Amino acid sequence: MKKFLISFTRHKFWLALSLSALTFGALAQALPLAEGEVRRVDKAGGKISLKHGEIKNLDMPPMSMVFQVSDKALLDKVKVGDKVNFTASQVNGDYTVMSIEVRK
Repeated sequence: MKKFLISFTRHKFWLALSLSALTFGALAQALPLAEGEVRRVDKAGGKISLKHGEIKNLDMPPMSMVFQVSDKALLDKVKVGDKVNFTASQVNGDYTVMSIEVRK
């Protein structure tokens, strides 16, 4: 019985983790794109500073500010000075970049 409970608990954990990843991915696809320019990248802290245009879903006017990132791997895609398209949301009270791509 104990082995069954441990196995069952592990499966629940992986299912919850998978659903979380799917939820963040679906959320990023549903959010409107905003334009910005990368000012600073903090890979260790998981943060990015952007000078951005209006972010409609957050009712936010153009400004420069620091965002958390939903996945630190997003920071490997950009460097200071890049012009980017990104999506952002408020996650646990923090403004968070959900996706980001360098504009071509």
